[in-house]
Amino acid sequence: MSIEWIQAVDEKRQPLGIKSREEIHRLGYWHETFHCWFVKKVHNEWMIYFQLRSKEKADYPLLLDITAAGHLLAGETINDGIREIDEELGLAVQLQDLTHFDMIRWCAEYDGVIDREFAHVYIYDFKGSWNDFTLQKEEVDGMYRCSITEFEKLYLKQVAMIEVEGFERDHCEYKQQKKQVSLEHFVPHDQDFYKHFFQYIREQF
Repeated sequence: MSIEWIQAVDEKRQPLGIKSREEIHRLGYWHETFHCWFVKKVHNEWMIYFQLRSKEKADYPLLLDITAAGHLLAGETINDGIREIDEELGLAVQLQDLTHFDMIRWCAEYDGVIDREFAHVYIYDFKGSWNDFTLQKEEVDGMYRCSITEFEKLYLKQVAMIEVEGFERDHCEYKQQKKQVSLEHFVPHDQDFYKHFFQYIREQF
């Protein structure tokens, strides 16, 4: 596997030098990432899309996560982050099709990893269908969606389970699925971020 080289920054986003991804996470350097959430209006209800992380991933395997996300590599700008959508989901999306939502600070520690991100968050009003996705085998094992309203209830712990629908890899083929999930099925993200996100969706969409 090739080494990913990433620009390390301090808490004010000032450059500290180029480091390997392993060093970035082992020593806890701040770095920049790209996040894109897909949403779609279906029968007067806004839906939010989650990727199912590959079972081969070292961190959070087989958990539901941001539709498409990844690190900005050394020399890349925020605009270059859109390549993650094509790489992970096989969709050619233009930057002008996205709505910039926020830039958030996100921190997490797990299994010896110290992850400190400045995440540039975008929203994409997806007009396509399940057939448009071509998933990167090493990164993504499936795609699911659910009602944003129901997901908000789950995240605020007003309900214990919700239904998601989509598809996931079963050996060499994809099978459509509907299943019940709890918060434990999702990669943990900051609750304040989601509160802001839900409010933004209500106001803008």
